[in-house]
Amino acid sequence: MRVSEQDLQTLFAPLAKARGILLGLSGGPDSVAALALLSAWPHHPPLYAATFDHGFRAESRTEAQNCASLCAQLNIPHAILTWEGDKPATRIQEEARAARYAALIAHAKEIGADHLVTAHHADDQMETILFRLMRGSSIGGLAGMRAQLSRDGITHARPFLGWRKSELIAVCEERGLNYIQDPSNEDPRFARTQMRRLTGQLEEAGLGPETFTRLAARAARAEAALVEGTERLTAEALLRHTDEVSELDAKRLKNAPTEHVLRLLMAEIARIGQIPRLEQAEALVADLSAAWAADTPWRSTLGGTLIDLKSDSVLVISREAPRKAGL
Repeated sequence: MRVSEQDLQTLFAPLAKARGILLGLSGGPDSVAALALLSAWPHHPPLYAATFDHGFRAESRTEAQNCASLCAQLNIPHAILTWEGDKPATRIQEEARAARYAALIAHAKEIGADHLVTAHHADDQMETILFRLMRGSSIGGLAGMRAQLSRDGITHARPFLGWRKSELIAVCEERGLNYIQDPSNEDPRFARTQMRRLTGQLEEAGLGPETFTRLAARAARAEAALVEGTERLTAEALLRHTDEVSELDAKRLKNAPTEHVLRLLMAEIARIGQIPRLEQAEALVADLSAAWAADTPWRSTLGGTLIDLKSDSVLVISREAPRKAGL
């Protein structure tokens, strides 16, 4: 696949002012293509790469060393980050992902890079959105992976979300770059493997990554509007708050959009107590709306907090008193 200098300038424009860029290099076709394109980008910021050796397979160290050799050919500094200690027996991919990001972020800070780049692409985005859809995600979840987000002070950038995996493979093949195929991608124990089979069937039916990319963009726009509306409602309705109490203007809440009220209450409950489950918060807001309609006082508990609708039209969220043993 031919990629012009102008294509690279456009693709990596959000990274142009980075102090340093660390690429997460697994050795698979996605990250190898990303390495090739970043290194071909004229006048790129200081570029580094790191490979996370999870240690699950005997071949992982050799694969990490092959990544180091490739970077040496391109004159790009490379580090192998090793996952020390016992490995989890359950939620293996989730725990490995968390450990990988923690190691990459720590290494980025150590070398002075302020951007971490990963080669997530449109096929990955489709899988992510399908996962979240199957789990009953909110509109924010359907926005999928963001092109940029902050991770502990480091900007995590995903410049390839508009690319297909096949395009990244073509970059490697055109340049004669070797890459590995991780056998875990075919392991039926992992949900991602099953999801890839489903996405293949959906694409055959005409529902491919391009459709999910559009959905993600539209959901992101809707999410931004909902966030702005919730912030405005918070500024208008929040009367007083401390570490253990929030007092809210119930009249303003009563007349506000339900989604804004839901998000505001979830945020305050999480701030004072624990993060509530979305389904529980939705049920609580439905009960609160019924109390407003009946013009009656109301109280409930959720996430370690007491939510109390006073007769004077003030909604109070406070830390729930400890329950007696056995109750």
